[in-house]
Amino acid sequence: MARKGGSADSVYKVVELVGTSSKTWEDAAKNAVETAAGSLRDLRVAEIVKLDMTVENGKVGAYRARVLVSFKYGS
Repeated sequence: MARKGGSADSVYKVVELVGTSSKTWEDAAKNAVETAAGSLRDLRVAEIVKLDMTVENGKVGAYRARVLVSFKYGS
């Protein structure tokens, strides 16, 4: 999750989130990142690490995206 040209003196925290959507995996990942952006400052990178779905009565109930997001840590 490193970035070219990034400062070697920076520290980033990585958290794992699970976003959900009744429509698509893309919407699930987007929901996770946009919700996190409401409380985490200076988000840098989001990495989708797993996609799955819930099944209810033989049909897709929800799409789920497990996402690692990183943000600048410190003052």
